[in-house]
Order: sequence, then C-alpha cells, then structure tokens
Amino acid sequence: MRVSWQERFAETPDVLIGASGHRTVARVLDFAIGGEEFTIMAGPCSVESEGQLMAIAHHVRRNGARVLRGGAFKPRSSPYAFQGLGVEALKLLAKAREETGLAIVTEVMSEEDVPLVAEYADILQIGSRSMENFTLLEAAARSGRPILLKRGMVATIADMLRSAQVILDNGNPNVILCERGIRTFETALRNTFDSAGIALLKQICRLPMIADPSHACGDRDLVPALARIGIAAGADGLIVEVHPNPDKALSDGEQSLDFAEFEFMMTALEPWIALRNGAAREDDAYRHDFAGIHPVEAVG
Repeated sequence: MRVSWQERFAETPDVLIGASGHRTVARVLDFAIGGEEFTIMAGPCSVESEGQLMAIAHHVRRNGARVLRGGAFKPRSSPYAFQGLGVEALKLLAKAREETGLAIVTEVMSEEDVPLVAEYADILQIGSRSMENFTLLEAAARSGRPILLKRGMVATIADMLRSAQVILDNGNPNVILCERGIRTFETALRNTFDSAGIALLKQICRLPMIADPSHACGDRDLVPALARIGIAAGADGLIVEVHPNPDKALSDGEQSLDFAEFEFMMTALEPWIALRNGAAREDDAYRHDFAGIHPVEAVG
C-alpha cells in the first residue's frame, strides 16, 4: 500500500499542504515571495566595501532583482579566510536598501546576534551549517522577520522540514526554504543540486522554495544552467552571487557572476520565468476552484 506524504512527514504537519491546497507566502516590504511572481535575490557573498556593494545593488536592481543578498558575518571553513565586516556591513546593506528599494537578506550565525541583524535586515538567512541549530532557529523565529532556511550540507528533505517546523512552532509562519545543493559521493562540483527535491517540496510543502545555483555547483559557468533547472523544477525564486570582479572577490569568487554574466543570464531566463509565472497563476486558480468542489462532485 502506498504511504502518503502526510504519513511520511508526520512530524512536520504544519509545513505540508493540507486538503485545501493552501500555500503560504512570505511578505517582504511591498512584495511577496512564493506567490505568482518569481523572485530574484542577488548580490555578493560578502560585503567588502561601500563602493562594491552599491555598484552591485544598482546593477542587480536594474536587471530584475527584488532582494539584495550580502554577507556581513561569514561562517568560513578556514579561520584565516575573510570573516566579513560585521556591523559595518549591516549598515551598508541598510544604505543600499534606502538607495535602491531592494529588500535585504543576510545570514545570522548566533542567537545573540539575532536582534542586531534583524534591526538591519528584512529577511534573516539561516545558513546550511546552522540549519539544525534549533536555539538559533527559535531566536530567529521570535524576531518576526521572514526566515530564509538553507538546506544543510548533508540534510535530508525530512531534516529540513523539521527545522522549518521549529520556526513555525515558535510563532513565525514566514519561512522560505532554499535548496543550495548537498554533499554526495560526487566530487566534480562543490555540491549536488537536488532539483528533484525542489519538485517534491513544491508538491507537498506549503512554504515558498528558492533555488541557489551558485552554491549548488561552485562554478559560475554552470550557474545559468542550474538556474533554468531550478525554475523548471518549480522554484519560486533564485538566490545568486554577483560581484563586479569575481577573480578579486574576498569570498566565493569562483561561483560569482560578473555584471555582464548576470545581465545575460537574466535576459536568457525571461521566457522561463514567464512560463513559470503563468503556470503559478493557473495552479492557484485550479487549487481555488478545486477547494470549493464537494468530494462527491469531484468524482462525478
């Protein structure tokens, strides 16, 4: 006998789509993530300077982004790598929002930092290394800010949904899931992009789903292709790393698009995004109509 998704993920009932087919959206500034319109988040891995950040913010805004990503506090594999500008970076991100109208998403690494980061950011990012830091999840949830929850490096779908459930249990329904690739036995790329996971979550989960092609492959040449795959799988948006001179970036330059590459990718993605937006509107209309049909009518 086939086991239902509700039975498979019984520990996380609040993140699953119920009988009504209702999906949640995360409202940020004057727009929503997870609705009919596709959302682009773009910006540098790390905020390096005011000039760097402002140039990026204006460029990604002109090319369709609604959210500026930028690291202020950076969890790095090496203690000798650039750790971020901290509070200075948060202030620069806030200035970029004031100049461009872009919403801000940045990572928070510690529960003690939540109030500080929430003061400047519109969306709090929980990085892959922190996905199961439940103390951090609880503190971030209580901030009231929407949460961008990145899938852990070796996390299963069930693991990620449990972390999302923790945020919901702490009174915050505005959770945005993010597929950023997972570690597998394959070593050709930085991570393995789980596009099937995106498709599955769009079928069973009520929460918005964002794809991160930059971290999924670790190679800027492959980012546009993985972006298309993410859209085709049903993602509600993309989060992409952009830098004016990736070869001189202080972090993740190898996977960052330069300005010309980002503009070219966004132009190439226009028909894919248009198809996705049309499908989302049809899906919403279908779910609305179907929800009003009595079960007897539906089969007869």
